[in-house]
Amino acid sequence: MPFVLPEGLAPEVYPLAWLVGRWRGEGVLAYPGVEEAAFTQELEVTSDGGPYLAYRSSIRLVVAPDDLTALETTPEPAGDEPTAAPDAPPSTPAEHTGPVWSSEVGYWRVPPEPSVELAEGQHPVEQLVADPSGHVAVYVGAVGNGRIDLVSDLVARTATGAEVSAGRRLYGLVHGELMWAHDLAAFGQPLQSYSSGRLTRVED
Repeated sequence: MPFVLPEGLAPEVYPLAWLVGRWRGEGVLAYPGVEEAAFTQELEVTSDGGPYLAYRSSIRLVVAPDDLTALETTPEPAGDEPTAAPDAPPSTPAEHTGPVWSSEVGYWRVPPEPSVELAEGQHPVEQLVADPSGHVAVYVGAVGNGRIDLVSDLVARTATGAEVSAGRRLYGLVHGELMWAHDLAAFGQPLQSYSSGRLTRVED
């Protein structure tokens, strides 16, 4: 099926048009001091007609049914992310739904002029993100040919936020699926793989 630009999308964000929509899928995370774990993710990218895209992401751990009681009675934070267990997302059976591992809200922007030289077919892109564990970050990079490469330009945290110093993100549209990977430098560790996922577009 040929791609159709979302209705009302601002021309400034045409290079990011393929991100618009609701996505759902699974992934895995692991980091020094954080045991490898599977998760489910809900991601939504929307436009209100302005020269930007808004997005919201929520990641929940996948746990065995026998572990749910312990998780509900002892909701300790997993790693550096907040944990809470409201209602289960519709894509995951309730008995396998664990706590929220992380959530983010933010914006995507395509600046009018690149700050660095880009390859043919690429456009500059910015991602602004905030999470409830006490972090805000600005990522900069390039988008083109169904791929987005980003590196952190600024990471700030509150006095109680976990020590995160840098990040790198990759997004790609592969056979209609959204693939992504996130590298992280935190807790004195060098930049390295942290999480990755594969998402499928959810039809309205």
